[in-house]
Amino acid sequence: MDLLKLALMVLGIIFAVMLFSWLFGLVTTLVWYGFWTGLLFAIGYGGYKLFRTAEEKFVGSGSKYDAIEDRDFSLSWDEYDKKYLQK
Repeated sequence: MDLLKLALMVLGIIFAVMLFSWLFGLVTTLVWYGFWTGLLFAIGYGGYKLFRTAEEKFVGSGSKYDAIEDRDFSLSWDEYDKKYLQK
């Protein structure tokens, strides 16, 4: 009986170590992929911000035509009709 208990204890320890190793490998793999994904996203975001800053510097903000900026988007159809179409 003692030999059976000893064998089951050894098997339990072996399976517990295998389960711990599997979980540890899974967690470290997820952390590793998370690190590289985060690094790629950080590089992409940094490049996007540099591009937007350079674009603002060389092109400027807003549209080229002021008429596009000054549109009345909040007008209802009746207000738009009275203001523009009934002239």
